[in-house]
Amino acid sequence: MGAHFNVVLDNLSYLLLGLGVLTVTAWLPLRWLLRAVLGFLRVIPPLLVIFWLYFLIPVLLGADVPQTAAAVGALALLSSAYIANSTRAGVLSIASGQWQAGLSIGLTRVQTLRWVILPQALRLMTPSFVNQFIALIKDTSLAYVIGVSELTYVASQVNNRTLMYPAGIFLFVALVYFVFCLGLSVGAEALMGRFATDAGGRPGNVTAKVPESALQG
Repeated sequence: MGAHFNVVLDNLSYLLLGLGVLTVTAWLPLRWLLRAVLGFLRVIPPLLVIFWLYFLIPVLLGADVPQTAAAVGALALLSSAYIANSTRAGVLSIASGQWQAGLSIGLTRVQTLRWVILPQALRLMTPSFVNQFIALIKDTSLAYVIGVSELTYVASQVNNRTLMYPAGIFLFVALVYFVFCLGLSVGAEALMGRFATDAGGRPGNVTAKVPESALQG
């Protein structure tokens, strides 16, 4: 049970990222269903989802869920729902003429999405992805409530054992979070700098590099 659950967790983000694309390209009733599910996930407090996975799944399935798996699963569900929504927004932001251009040179709709639309949309989605990853780093502290040994939990244990004034310990914890988030932000800025192609530093037009095999297919 635990092994299968971990496989699901490892691929959950990729699955919901793909669902973000499906909310644009899938059959209309399926699109509305996916948007409703993803919208539901976005409005639920993270703490509540952690409790659901940790306490409700054992009742429904009759199997214990490890504390870490429950926390990772909850955060993956919530963050991936936001990523899926950002993906949808990025794909919709690309002009319809790009779809027509891809189809006009013989690409299928899927190939147009892969080789023409997504490379351009990714540049627009990157800031939103970075914001969500930073929020995810901070939300890991919520795993403390079910006893996961994350940074905040360990800091609390150290404070209880040393009987020190807690300000210094938790200031150090805050510094660690700051360094991680700052590093991610700086890395994203560097990535966006590579995306910038015009003199003003704004994201320029992206030239689609379609492999010959796709054109011949």
